[in-house]
Amino acid sequence: MALDNPHLTLQEIKSFGNNFSPNYKLPRRELGKTGEKLSIIGFGGIMLNDNPQEFANEMVAKAYELGVNYFDVSPRYGNAEDKLGPALKPFRKNCFLACKTRERDAVGAQKDLENSLKKLQTEYFDLYQMHELSSVEEVEQAFSEGGAMETIIKAKKEGIIKYVGFSAHSVDAALLAMKNYDFDSILFPINFACWNAGSFGPQVFAEAEKRGLGILALKAMALTHLDEGEKSIFKNVWYRPIKDETIMKMALKYTLSKNITAAIPPGQSTLFLKALEFMNDFEAISEKETQKLLALAKITKPVFIHT
Repeated sequence: MALDNPHLTLQEIKSFGNNFSPNYKLPRRELGKTGEKLSIIGFGGIMLNDNPQEFANEMVAKAYELGVNYFDVSPRYGNAEDKLGPALKPFRKNCFLACKTRERDAVGAQKDLENSLKKLQTEYFDLYQMHELSSVEEVEQAFSEGGAMETIIKAKKEGIIKYVGFSAHSVDAALLAMKNYDFDSILFPINFACWNAGSFGPQVFAEAEKRGLGILALKAMALTHLDEGEKSIFKNVWYRPIKDETIMKMALKYTLSKNITAAIPPGQSTLFLKALEFMNDFEAISEKETQKLLALAKITKPVFIHT
């Protein structure tokens, strides 16, 4: 399977995993203090954006067959919700479905919530998240009178949401969000280069761990920004993923060797399946592998930097 192939055939999806060990089993870890157990590789629903429904059906079925029970999506991911809803419906009762809102006011968040429930053909979300908090100002807006958190807290009281979380692209925003509310989870970039060359991650991870949040990782298989004028070979991936499979596997191991629940691979089907393949012989990262990544981090411009 070529990693840079943007179009997997249905037969390629169906046959994927046939060469895995007969004892293949995707590990699961507890999500913070919730007691929920999630597959350590999550299904990033964005990979379904602008793909045929049949493709979505096969991808979801294959993921479920291989042990994935954690599915993540957002209204911001094009038509991904429309594709994931029908594809996940046969497996919904056995899966942990996470959704998000990028709206910062209560009215917008309510509209997002209602639309997502309808599109995803579900009566509730296991996890609902404030999406992509990028500044202290956005956090303050979400928590202000008439802010999005009013909708989210109300929905939780009504049983429409089981757990509340957030994702962030800012250290300061993440720290303030955790100070403002007792969240169940955080979805945050945990990446070897960001962590070691960008000082982006350690302080947020430490605070989340201290508070007992379930920690969900983004960007584990990311390398760096696209160059100016460079176009991504993947429609749904805005950064440059690692291309070398050996380094890619080490980077994923680096992230999964920390006290996190799960990692969501880049929004490209071939990279998601490659992450599942890496789990065929998963083990914690070695010191030698860690040193190789640290050396690479020194010459890499991270996707995120905290200044």
